[in-house]
Amino acid sequence: MFAVIRTGGKQYRVAGGQEIVVEKLAGEVGAKLEFGDVLMIGDGAKVNVGSPVIKGARVTAEVVAQSRGPKIVTIKKKPRNTYRRKLGHRQHQTVVRINDILAS
Repeated sequence: MFAVIRTGGKQYRVAGGQEIVVEKLAGEVGAKLEFGDVLMIGDGAKVNVGSPVIKGARVTAEVVAQSRGPKIVTIKKKPRNTYRRKLGHRQHQTVVRINDILAS
């Protein structure tokens, strides 16, 4: 059984027991989460698609870790000038383990 959920402005295809990395969510390690924006649920050949979400469906998960992503380096330069800037950024992220997919 799988589901497509929406969190952080992105969509993820998840299954039970799977670990995914999403944008930062509030909660300590071990906290229980519930995703209510379930866009699609599939079980073999049977697929249930919402418009836009499936009413009553939810996905339960557990926070595994709060971490930061890899450093992204941005360089700005203007030719024929002494203008150089080097910027770095690390996005906060949450590692989540999917526990259960509840249809309705």
